[in-house]
Amino acid sequence: MTDTSKLIAGRTGQWEVVLGLEVHAQVASNAKLFSGAAVGFGAGPNQQVSLVDAAMPGMLPVINKHCVEQAVKTGLGLKAQINLKSHFDRKNYFYPDLPQGYQISQFKDPIVGEGEVIVEHDDGTTFTVGIERLHLEQDAGKSLHDQDPNSTYVDLNRAGTALMEIVSRPHMRSSAEAAAYVKKLRTILVYLGTCDGDMEKGNLRADVNVSVCRPGAYEKFRETGDFSHLGTRCEIKNVNSYRFIQQAIEYEARRQIEIIEDGGKIDQETRLFDPNKGETRSMRSKEEAHDYRYFPDPDLLPLELDPTWVKAIEASLPELPDPKKARLQSQYGLSAYDAGVLITEQARADFFEEAAKGRDAKLTANWVTNELAAKLTAGGLAIEDSPLKPDAIAELVALIEEGVISSKIAKDVFERMWAGEGRPREIVEKQGLQQVSDTGALEKIIEELIAANPGQAEAVKEKPQAIGWFVGQVMKATGGKANPGAVNQLLKAKLGIE
Repeated sequence: MTDTSKLIAGRTGQWEVVLGLEVHAQVASNAKLFSGAAVGFGAGPNQQVSLVDAAMPGMLPVINKHCVEQAVKTGLGLKAQINLKSHFDRKNYFYPDLPQGYQISQFKDPIVGEGEVIVEHDDGTTFTVGIERLHLEQDAGKSLHDQDPNSTYVDLNRAGTALMEIVSRPHMRSSAEAAAYVKKLRTILVYLGTCDGDMEKGNLRADVNVSVCRPGAYEKFRETGDFSHLGTRCEIKNVNSYRFIQQAIEYEARRQIEIIEDGGKIDQETRLFDPNKGETRSMRSKEEAHDYRYFPDPDLLPLELDPTWVKAIEASLPELPDPKKARLQSQYGLSAYDAGVLITEQARADFFEEAAKGRDAKLTANWVTNELAAKLTAGGLAIEDSPLKPDAIAELVALIEEGVISSKIAKDVFERMWAGEGRPREIVEKQGLQQVSDTGALEKIIEELIAANPGQAEAVKEKPQAIGWFVGQVMKATGGKANPGAVNQLLKAKLGIE
């Protein structure tokens, strides 16, 4: 049945959008896929280029075993089939920053076959995106058009860098689903340590395939596997942020609908997204596989993997996001939402677990995902660079648990901690921020308030929820240091209410 929430209204009726993504993830490696040249961001132009990368005559590629291991690890993390025998092919096309005149990639026999990624919607429900394949390939260089008004410069630092192209099935139905899929995929890759996921540097980028069709056509495609039920797709190249992915999809879907409703037809083409205008524009007609004249690379033997080696890689996999989320819920009693927020970044989950040792897990999670996260975001800091370490958050939570300070006072203590004024206990003692729990002192304040406000006291007896006024007055009289629990208990006793 068609999900009506995903329908787009056009002039001639409703439309559905169908999305498939090809995500290019730069392999976390110190060297390139077929050469020993260094890989790293920020080097000067053409400072990380070997003779192989520059396609000097007589230079032969040699496979980087670590990159192969990273691809296998990723495939296992995606619950995908690992192909023990795969081939490298030459994908032929001309580009100024492709010195060989071809790209070494994988076509018919990729290193990783079918898998799946389970993704969450904002409401906690899930959907599954099928993975068609993952293959290894080398990146091209970079053409620089803004260095000179009359010339284009070429930087080959990126040429030969190992990429994993992760090709999804067309199983996404909205821009929100596409962004959620890329977020989940990025999280898995970072947990595995196979890609740093830095989209700003282009280490993770997506080619987005967009098509539109009438309601019901997608269900027929899922039933039959026949792509003729779907509309002609256009590919939007190299989109490198979640927001841009959504904007590009929404613009492109609307563009295609308007063309069809005006009596035109969609040309299969490659397009670019302009984030400044929020529009896609034509780049070139979309090539088919035969246009690239794929053929097996004669300089590289078939890649054959030892099953024992693959098993050893599988045994070494870290705890992945979904199992970690389930464990945080069961071990710490966290809600699905809290656990989901924590596992989005491996370092954040690790920080929480360190801080939560022997402490109230829910309270600790709140401090890590709210106050601390807000400060880090405002300062442009990753949690690994936090000036406040897990033991400091644990100490703050302990003070709340012990009744030494209230949650309200804890916010003031936290601000002072962030400002570098010291450890939580040290700040509380130095500033005299301890909570007032002395019942004798609190009783005196309460009795004086009741005596001075008899009308208010009578009103509370008739309407117990009005007790909040007295609580506020006690807190005001104690500079916010009164223990709220003790105050409520004493007030109820003095006013004779349940």
